[in-house]
Amino acid sequence: MGRAMPAPSTTRNVTGTRFTRGLGIATLASIGLLAVLGLVVTPADAVQRNGVRIMYVHVPSVWLAYLAFVVTGVASAAYLWPRTRSLTWDRIAGASAEIGVLYVAITLVTGSLWGRLSWGRYWVWDARLTTTALLFVTYLGYLAVRGLGGTHPQRARRSALVAMFAVVEIPLVHFSVQRWNTLHQEESIAKGEINGLMLFAIFWGVVAFTLLYVWLLLHRQRVMAMEDAVEDRGLDRALVERRAEALVGRT
Repeated sequence: MGRAMPAPSTTRNVTGTRFTRGLGIATLASIGLLAVLGLVVTPADAVQRNGVRIMYVHVPSVWLAYLAFVVTGVASAAYLWPRTRSLTWDRIAGASAEIGVLYVAITLVTGSLWGRLSWGRYWVWDARLTTTALLFVTYLGYLAVRGLGGTHPQRARRSALVAMFAVVEIPLVHFSVQRWNTLHQEESIAKGEINGLMLFAIFWGVVAFTLLYVWLLLHRQRVMAMEDAVEDRGLDRALVERRAEALVGRT
């Protein structure tokens, strides 16, 4: 009588957790509700008509870009501080910067579409647009610095220094409409010009984009940790092989 075959394993190799899966579901639901609010529920603007609906993506995306870059700066400072120095902070900084660059790209694209409807052109060298583009390029440079060679601590140290300088651009972008004469309108929410369903839709956009940011941050920094572990094992293997070659050369 033949031996019984073992039952196939029902376990799955997954990188998510119960929390991140729940967070992902909440994120999808929030984005879906934002789409309904922005496209169906909220009214058209008296001047910009349906073009104002771009605002429900444009405004939350730039706010979350600010948040992402501030997190990058704080995590970088935590790495540079001797008492809290850990590569975990460096990975959080890098992951947050990547997400921030994505949000700034969304900001620039939606802003260009909005500009085409409002000004008749996709791009003008306005102070707000120019400083936002500079912020985008600066953090692309930060990511390029992270990709340079060297050990993990070397990467973390040089990236943290760049992040500490880059984060000071955020006030420059945010207050550019007040410091210079720009085509870009001033903050309508702070002036109380937006209320009711339109204000709620913007608020919900911030909620949805924040959930997406946290979900992406958790997964991306986890992937970075796995990439670092793979690189470390590869380096250890290379050192073992080099030592073996040295021993063979002595015999």
